[in-house]
Amino acid sequence: MATEFELVIVTPFGEVYRGEVRSCTLPGYEGLFQVLPNHANLISVLEIGPLKVLLKDGKERYIALNGGYCEVKDNALKIMAESAEFAEDIDVERANAARQRAEQRLHSKHADIDIPRAQLALAKALNRLRVAQLK
Repeated sequence: MATEFELVIVTPFGEVYRGEVRSCTLPGYEGLFQVLPNHANLISVLEIGPLKVLLKDGKERYIALNGGYCEVKDNALKIMAESAEFAEDIDVERANAARQRAEQRLHSKHADIDIPRAQLALAKALNRLRVAQLK
């Protein structure tokens, strides 16, 4: 029985990660779920949230996912994400600036503010900030 599986993470900008891992905990539509070696085949929607990866050597890495979907098939997990950023690569100042802009838009009294878009921007910024603390 396999003790690892292949993880591939791609975004519209290209491949972010490819390698053998022990487990992944993903932000699914109905909450967090974990993929382990020899997992049953599935396709799932992914929400904005942290991806926790347990590497072959036992180290953990965290990735800020901004939605997408995943497929588990033949002992491999493929994640297609809007964006995926490793914790150590997150620019905290930029994420804080994005959070502040989104909060300002949400607190604005202007009628032309796109509230759902501002809420989405805030969720993405907060996710990046949370994941950055996990490095």
